[in-house]
Amino acid sequence: MLNKIWIIFKRDLKVNSKDFISLYILVVPILFAVLINVFSPGINDTTVDLALIKGENTVQVEYLEQFAKIELFENTAEIKNRVEKRDAIIGIIPENDGYYLMTQGDEPEGVVEYAKLLTSFYELDMNVEDSTSEIIEFGRTVPPLKKILVNISILFISILAGMLIALNIVEEKVENTLSAINVTPTSRTTFILGKSVIGIIFTLFGSIALIMLTGFSEINLVQLLLILLVTSLLSIIVGFIQGVTNKDIMSAAGSIKLLFLPLIAGVLAIEMLGDKWQKFFYWNPFYWAYKGNDIILSQTGTWGQIFMYAGIVLLLSSIIYLLLAPKIRKGLK
Repeated sequence: MLNKIWIIFKRDLKVNSKDFISLYILVVPILFAVLINVFSPGINDTTVDLALIKGENTVQVEYLEQFAKIELFENTAEIKNRVEKRDAIIGIIPENDGYYLMTQGDEPEGVVEYAKLLTSFYELDMNVEDSTSEIIEFGRTVPPLKKILVNISILFISILAGMLIALNIVEEKVENTLSAINVTPTSRTTFILGKSVIGIIFTLFGSIALIMLTGFSEINLVQLLLILLVTSLLSIIVGFIQGVTNKDIMSAAGSIKLLFLPLIAGVLAIEMLGDKWQKFFYWNPFYWAYKGNDIILSQTGTWGQIFMYAGIVLLLSSIIYLLLAPKIRKGLK
């Protein structure tokens, strides 16, 4: 049985390596990671960029680097060209015994005021130690936005795993090999397990690659793997039902996209709705998977919580399987 499963998996892998859509799906986790790293801010990222003349005042540069992102230029003309670009950056130009701020005119008022304060504090020789404010840290080292994007991407990867399975089954139908399982020693169970392997492997390795590339390598990987495995079951079920009910690749891919609706609904419920609305989303497996991933990524989850969320996802996926199993068996005949 294991040998037959391995043969089915190798065939799927070979087919996917030659299909553009499948290849694109396989590299999506890497694309997600790159985009998240590029567009999500760091926890200590400043919202203010300042442009100064290189070598004009190194002490000033060192001072301002404590509070803002600094870009250095050779002369005032280069700073002017930089300030005139679309983003909000403010030039600090020496003038007589002081400095003036060069702006384009459409910068946010808060950014301009912040630049004015930094310039004034530098001229007054004020340091952090001179402040009467108290800095309180909450132990958060990961930007909330970045954690949300990584969590959503993990769920997207599980859906793409279902799409891979659906595409492979449709390919079997196109090649007229799907009906062959009824006249070969390969049982339906073996066929289903063999077709599921690539989806599970893609979910596991894609998600792990994503979290490693986005800086979440210190989380509990065993907890994450548990949530990923139960979440992938739902994608496998939907992948099979779409594969056996669609006759071409585009129809199967389009049908799988319907899973994005409950995924987004679960995320929006957790992130935007109050407690009184949460009960209306308890039916959604992605709701519980998102909650499980969230406490794993923030490293605040206990094993009791992880087992509870994984168990709920497994229960909901089992109910969905019982409802769809007759249709899957019929489609494999």
